[in-house]
Amino acid sequence: MRDVIIVGAGAAGLMAAGHCAGRGLSTLVLDKNELPGRKLRITGKGRCNVTNNCPPEDVISAARGGRFLYSALSGFTPGDTMAFFEGLGVPLKTERGRRVFPQSDRAADIAGALARFAGGAELRRDTVTEVLVENGHITGVRTNKGYYKGRNVLLACGGASYPATGSDGSGYRLCERLGHTIAPIGPSLVPLVEVGELCQRLMGLSLRNVGVRVNAAGKKKPVYEDFGELLFTHFGLSGPTILSASAFMRPMEPGAYTVHIDLKPALDEGQLDARLLRDLEENRNRQLINSLDRLLPQKLIPVAVERSGVPGETRCNSMTREQRRSLLGVLKDFTVEIEGFRPIAEAIVTAGGVSLKEVDPRTMGSKLIEGLYFAGEMLDVDAPTGGYNLQIAFATGRLAGVSMGKQEGANG
Repeated sequence: MRDVIIVGAGAAGLMAAGHCAGRGLSTLVLDKNELPGRKLRITGKGRCNVTNNCPPEDVISAARGGRFLYSALSGFTPGDTMAFFEGLGVPLKTERGRRVFPQSDRAADIAGALARFAGGAELRRDTVTEVLVENGHITGVRTNKGYYKGRNVLLACGGASYPATGSDGSGYRLCERLGHTIAPIGPSLVPLVEVGELCQRLMGLSLRNVGVRVNAAGKKKPVYEDFGELLFTHFGLSGPTILSASAFMRPMEPGAYTVHIDLKPALDEGQLDARLLRDLEENRNRQLINSLDRLLPQKLIPVAVERSGVPGETRCNSMTREQRRSLLGVLKDFTVEIEGFRPIAEAIVTAGGVSLKEVDPRTMGSKLIEGLYFAGEMLDVDAPTGGYNLQIAFATGRLAGVSMGKQEGANG
């Protein structure tokens, strides 16, 4: 009979395992992969955005369902996460947007440190098919290879994104069979699919330092605003600003959202007009289509001119004020209508999960079944890019780890 069985050797599961084993609890970690922390090793394009160097209140305000995280983040702040990994011998650095990375830029260093921290737990490669309960109490789990008795079970199986790493949504099905409510699952921090084929013409073009605003149909107030980098793809839009925007685009349906791109956010319309006038004067005898190289990337010029409605063969010295205004309008508000999200398998995190109403935020324990706990992406909580989601995984995993087994100890 184990004190604790943890399903999932990811960020949350390994954090919990280390805290359980460190308290002297017999701890078994079951994972589908031979190597622990497999998804962690590919996060941040292999660099691993460990956390965000900010107060815990900022994580709470950034996250959907953030209030639920108050106890978890108070007990394990972003500062605690940084001190934790540096204490395990992984020096960190803070980059733009307060994003924290290992100085080595190697996600494997973070995964390795976390695996060492959980070294007191037993790790086995196995797939859990059922969580066993008798009279409202956890009794163990059934797997492909057999049956394990346990007093406490933590489900830290991840979401439904990156299924090749083991996060295939199976944890949600385990929860449903236990009677827990699962908020609808969907992609978050995911590329966007366009309506039409505009982006396909610009495929491969990366824009830096552009303004991005997302508006819902019929609404004046944006659902999201940012400044940074985006990428045109064969299906639509991707890149850091777009991935973050996707977290705020719910519910998603074709035509419900439009992305507005300010191609020249450092210049207001008057300043941009003066800049355009100078370029037109320098190229006064040339066609417009051949005169914007200093203002726009080559690939974007024909699309922007076409959108402005100004014939590309127009001579620069013959452009009217109205034509110039039309071109300026495109430069300051280049729009892309959105059809939907890319598949959840391409999402960085999963939106939806175990209903927060059924989980005790002080322990991460189930309100329905004694001895059952949840952490990380299993919960109906998610946040934008920037290290917030891993911070949530570490904090909820740690809280579950320090909570499991306390009742038995108190009674024994």
